[in-house]
Amino acid sequence: MNHQPFEEWLLNDKHLNPTEKRELDSHLRVCLHCTALTATGLALRSARAVPPAPGFAMRFQQRLAAQKIAERRRRLWGIIVLLLSGGVLFSWLVNPYVRAFSSAPVQSLTVAVGYFLYFATSIQALGETLLVFARVLPNIIPPYIWMIIISGLAGFGLLGSVSIWRFTRLPQGVSS
Repeated sequence: MNHQPFEEWLLNDKHLNPTEKRELDSHLRVCLHCTALTATGLALRSARAVPPAPGFAMRFQQRLAAQKIAERRRRLWGIIVLLLSGGVLFSWLVNPYVRAFSSAPVQSLTVAVGYFLYFATSIQALGETLLVFARVLPNIIPPYIWMIIISGLAGFGLLGSVSIWRFTRLPQGVSS
């Protein structure tokens, strides 16, 4: 059974024309779900609104201020614990290297220079390989494949920019 238009009419308190009223009445005779929804709506509309106790706004503002202070305190302690544990972990990981360097600094410097030279020559070889591919690939790949590759990259670029735009928008609504 399709409840959609009837639920919308009941929940939004829409002003109904005579045809819609007849359709709703005939639907309410056979549908227990919508009848219960109507009864609930009538009960909610007939309920008396109770005014808040005196001083409610002041108590709420004080409680909110206390919660903000407690949240700031929790964040501060969290940052302190994070920095201390990170410092301890870092010193634990670096300690063997510091000891090895302090026991034989010349050997440690020689090894470090060797690693640096290995890394630099590897980057240079990778760059030359990419240049060779850049010269060869345009002659191998047909133009329609290039169109597919470029449109795919453009699509990912558009997706990335839309994602960044979505996450950097300022939230709207009630500000505190």
